[in-house]
Amino acid sequence: MGGWIRNTTSSAFRLLQSRNPPVCFHYFSSTPLKKKPKPRYVFDKIDDALALFNHMLNTHPRPSLVEFNQLLGTIVRMKHYQIALSIVKQMDSLGIHLHDFYTLNILLNCFCHLDRVGFGFSVLGRMFKLGLQPSIVTFSTLINGLCNGGHVAQAVQLLDDMVREGCHPNIITYSTIANGLCKIGHTATAIRLLRTMEERGCAPNVITYNTIIDGLCKDKLVIEALNLFSEMTGKGIEPDVFSYNPVLHAMCNLGQWEEVITLWNEMLANNCKPDVVSYNILVDAACKEGKISVAHDIVGRMIQDGVQPNTLTYNVLMDGYCLQGKMDEARKVFSSMMSIRGCVPDVYSYTIMVNGFCKYKRVDEAMELFREMSQNGPFPDTVAYNALINGMSQLGRLSVAQELFKEMSACGLIPGLTTYSTLLQSFCKHGHICKALELFKVMQNSALKPDVVHYNILLDGLCNVGQLIIARELFSGLPFKGLQPNVYTYTIMVKGFCKAGLANEAYELFRKMETDGCLLDGCSYNVMIQGFLQNNDISTAVKILDEMVSKGFSADISTATMFVEHCCATIKLVN
Repeated sequence: MGGWIRNTTSSAFRLLQSRNPPVCFHYFSSTPLKKKPKPRYVFDKIDDALALFNHMLNTHPRPSLVEFNQLLGTIVRMKHYQIALSIVKQMDSLGIHLHDFYTLNILLNCFCHLDRVGFGFSVLGRMFKLGLQPSIVTFSTLINGLCNGGHVAQAVQLLDDMVREGCHPNIITYSTIANGLCKIGHTATAIRLLRTMEERGCAPNVITYNTIIDGLCKDKLVIEALNLFSEMTGKGIEPDVFSYNPVLHAMCNLGQWEEVITLWNEMLANNCKPDVVSYNILVDAACKEGKISVAHDIVGRMIQDGVQPNTLTYNVLMDGYCLQGKMDEARKVFSSMMSIRGCVPDVYSYTIMVNGFCKYKRVDEAMELFREMSQNGPFPDTVAYNALINGMSQLGRLSVAQELFKEMSACGLIPGLTTYSTLLQSFCKHGHICKALELFKVMQNSALKPDVVHYNILLDGLCNVGQLIIARELFSGLPFKGLQPNVYTYTIMVKGFCKAGLANEAYELFRKMETDGCLLDGCSYNVMIQGFLQNNDISTAVKILDEMVSKGFSADISTATMFVEHCCATIKLVN
């Protein structure tokens, strides 16, 4: 698509060049010839807008194209882009000629918002053919569509083409490209663009600076972000809350609390009132550092300052309490949240509480809350089901976990990798290997194929119950499934062979690990040593121990204990 867009852009400019120079430059004027119609219609529902459209179609004589444009503009502001396109198509089929600059701009705007920028360029071509005058808004819309679709390079190319043809991009155009560059992590290029726009006489505003500061902070380049922040204020551009928030967030992530307090005080001194996002950043940072009382005080100060906490604020605070095991406090926050007007618990609120209760083995309370969510809304998602399934599985309540799995599938939710690994782990842990195999087959027949983690769980379960033949068959089939065994896979099988008294086969596989490009680790060495000790092959165990130590690994407690026991047994025999 990228090449097509570039070709279309170049063709458009060639079409302009075929005209005389005065007309060409006027086509790229930042100010259109006509005055844009003011919004006339306001609707609460899209159905009302459609009803008016049908009424307009049946009116004789029909309203002017200007009135249709006003209606289309209202529908676009309501973000019903596809409906706007359908209306335009119907207008065209009824002979309402769409040769108007504003109609085509609306059409182009809709295509760009629907990620169909190619059609947007087709509309641009139609403008040229009709002799209409694309404005900066037209090109900025196309650039925004390209950036939103991830075609930032093509957006930059279009910008360069505009400048080369004598068109002067405005601050919106530059800020749009800067935003696109920052979204793909090209903050250095965004800064160069900032310098370029200044050289071209287009002074950046607070939005331009905020965009790049935010990008730098997301890339953890806090010093560079602060330098740009200082540059902005040095030019007399007043920072707003959107300037401060990303820097506060980046500093909090780095644990720079003193700097955070300094910047917060500076923010207040500059009469920049923190918003709910600002406070949420502090609450989140305090909770992550285990400073739950500080987080609670911040929420109190937030309310005192007239900033209403939102669902995210309470979610973060609840999660902070859950992380510290203070489930009763978390429940109080949840209850208080439900009593606040306009603040409704979402699926994350419930999942945080369900997960917290399960973590601390209060699964009955977790189930009660889960059922409350199912009945009153919001509907539980895969993450919520996973949390409860995991909690039940950890306590050995496998029948309940199985029922939840079935219920989840019946509700149209697709179990994820985590869902399957949790249940497989539980079945294997409690010796229900047949159920594990059944679930594994279900997974194999689904759209979600098992990965090496699921195979490792099943292989370990099979080896633990002595089902080495099935385990060997599964292990041998991994390459045919396109899966590469990792160090855990090999170690599980080595341990299984040792447990079955097949130390030589275990040793062959142990050595095959390295030839297959899988590096041995401390765990694999200890398992192999323990295998030889179990089979009373002390000399080989000692050789592998020496090799392990030479590679920087050490014996674990089990290996050391087995060596001591063998030494004691040898001494008894000698005596």
